[in-house]
Amino acid sequence: MKERILSYRNRIDRLLKENSEDTDWNKVMDEHLTQIGFFQHERLIHLIVTVLFAILTFICVGTYIISGEIYVLALIGILLVLLVPYIMHYYLLENETQKMYDQYDKILKHLNE
Repeated sequence: MKERILSYRNRIDRLLKENSEDTDWNKVMDEHLTQIGFFQHERLIHLIVTVLFAILTFICVGTYIISGEIYVLALIGILLVLLVPYIMHYYLLENETQKMYDQYDKILKHLNE
């Protein structure tokens, strides 16, 4: 997903930078809105999963504090190993989607010219 969103956003950046007369901005806008929808959906799913893992991690930390059972530390470690990449991936999705909103505004400007 990371490669897909980055390559798509870079392709749109190139189109906007070139500003070619041959560019069908209506077609670009339709495709862009579709891609934004896909990435928003992906972002929502990753937000749900990330929050779930964060809640589970805090529950396990609380369980460890209350019970002191050593095996809970292993579970906390596993959850942290999964939580950190989820946070990094969600951060990427959030930032790239925000940049795609800026691209949308620029495409809209081309359509109104």
